[in-house]
Amino acid sequence: MDRSANATPPTERRPKSGGGRRWRLPGALAWLLLLPWALWALVRGLGLDGGYPLAMVVALTPYAAATAVLPLAAALLTRCWQPVAAAVAVAVAFAAFLLPRALTDAPPAPAPDGPTLRVLTLNMALGRADARTVVELVRTTGADLLSVQELTPDAARALAEAGLDEPLPHAVVDALPGASGGGLYSRYPLTALPGPTRYEPAMPWAGVEIPGAPAVEVVSVHPFPPLGAAPAREWTAYLEDLPRAEPAGTVRILAGDFNATHDHSAFRDLLASGYTDAAAAVGNGLTTTWPARGSPGLVLDHVLVDTRVRTARTGVHPVPGSDHLAVLADLVLPGD
Repeated sequence: MDRSANATPPTERRPKSGGGRRWRLPGALAWLLLLPWALWALVRGLGLDGGYPLAMVVALTPYAAATAVLPLAAALLTRCWQPVAAAVAVAVAFAAFLLPRALTDAPPAPAPDGPTLRVLTLNMALGRADARTVVELVRTTGADLLSVQELTPDAARALAEAGLDEPLPHAVVDALPGASGGGLYSRYPLTALPGPTRYEPAMPWAGVEIPGAPAVEVVSVHPFPPLGAAPAREWTAYLEDLPRAEPAGTVRILAGDFNATHDHSAFRDLLASGYTDAAAAVGNGLTTTWPARGSPGLVLDHVLVDTRVRTARTGVHPVPGSDHLAVLADLVLPGD
């Protein structure tokens, strides 16, 4: 009898499939990838950027924020909640650093009901900015006040020859060779005020007599960038010696090339005294001002105003010969 006919066929063995298991990134590698962004957020959040080179590096925070999705994506591949939660926290920290500059602020209360002052600021790039373009920009924008940095004697003469004294007949100027000069030009009378004198570049400071407005002071700002240990100390001291805001006193406007961004603790300390960055107030705080062309773009030029002042609008304008964009701000002042 053939038993093979009734025999139960042997069970067919199939190779095990790996489709049920998903590949995971090792958790240690995800933590290692997250570490640079976490340290960056810590330095920025705790204001540990006072010295060189961190004062230079922290200016690139918007770019670190833009790439914070990379460690988050790596953490998600671990399928473990701890690195994912840490990466989300770091991404949220970067968002908190940047979003206020892109959102419109609430208007001052009470709303100012005084005249509008149109302020224009430009770094003249060692005096190389085209003077005729600057004067034409003043005319076409209707600027009432021009703050210039890196104003050389030749550049001051070129501005005069181009007719700047017609729209802006009043001036407080400290024209110097190289990057050390500065100046204020105004439609309204100016009175030079004494400021700190131990700094180079110059810090022109003046009172402005604006009909219908209370006392207003304006400062042309331009500390040298923190490109080394000693320059970083001078840069910090310059920012610390700028006049603080006086919410119950004189209305102050600081306009110029601060060589600083909102990611610098010294700049944030200045704002905390009672200033508002005009561009950030209207949601333009991430619009880069240097270099005029190319990358990495940074927001180094600012118009800071008393919190009693309402910013109506801001904009930037290229000027041939300058590596900075000119910044324009329409400011509604309190009534007198």
